[in-house]
Amino acid sequence: MPTAYEKGLHEVADGVWAYLQPDGGWGWSNAGLVTGDGASLLVDTLFDLRLTAEMLEAMRRATPAAEHIGTVVNTHANGDHCYGNALVAGSEIVSTARCAEEMGQLPASTMAAMMRAAPSLGRAGEFLARIFAPFSFDDVPLTLPSRTFEDRLDLRVGDRHVSLIEVGPAHTAGDAVVHLPAEGVVFTGDILFHGGHPIVWAGPVANWIAACDRILDLEPAVVVPGHGPLAAASAVADLKGYFEFLTAEARLRFEGGLTAMEAARDIDLGPYAGWGEPERLVANVHALYRDFGADVPSDALTLMGEMAALAG
Repeated sequence: MPTAYEKGLHEVADGVWAYLQPDGGWGWSNAGLVTGDGASLLVDTLFDLRLTAEMLEAMRRATPAAEHIGTVVNTHANGDHCYGNALVAGSEIVSTARCAEEMGQLPASTMAAMMRAAPSLGRAGEFLARIFAPFSFDDVPLTLPSRTFEDRLDLRVGDRHVSLIEVGPAHTAGDAVVHLPAEGVVFTGDILFHGGHPIVWAGPVANWIAACDRILDLEPAVVVPGHGPLAAASAVADLKGYFEFLTAEARLRFEGGLTAMEAARDIDLGPYAGWGEPERLVANVHALYRDFGADVPSDALTLMGEMAALAG
């Protein structure tokens, strides 16, 4: 398995590639290409059309099978995994039913409007403008999945078996992972942020822990995370440990009467202190407080403001 974290295609099994985008932070997502007997399946598109076009060109240079992408799988509804769908609109686009519904709720046009309004949105706007400055959301058509599933869908890519497994709601409402059983490869979408803090938009956190267990049960040799460098199964176990640790720490502070922000400032992350995007901690504590029964904000703009405050 390649270990270098460099932008571009990395072949992780014969005819199977991961497309990596360092540094894996906000918006810098990964994708994948699965080929077999001249057929091809794309795992996720990228955050804008320019980046997606660059990726597709790299794939075409790597293999003739990428000239005509037969199937696209969107692992979840965040724009950095689906806004590039317009460039593969002639393919069959597959997602979970919940993912397809959620994709319609935050099209790129809404992101473009938020970016234009950022100067009037205070600290949250400043944060949005900074983290999403490299991306262009203007004139990106909404391209929704043409096929949906629930629980599990088995596909063929030439002679290759590919399983789509629904594991959400966790990161988002409709998360799925892509498993290649014969090759021992799993594309996790954002169920795994490798080297960075995850962010819980939907939850409950217990579901995310269960999703980690489902991936570990597959015993993958190679894990392609939604963000960050290529990984082994141990990275999934580490993320499960993070959520178990955070659940216990947040519970103590919730029962002690601290607000979510106070709890986030108070928690000593210990072995997870070196992970990137530490401001996401406050969003995750908010999610846990909701799981504990608290009435705390869950809208993205409020959470962005809280993360901006934690980031200083």
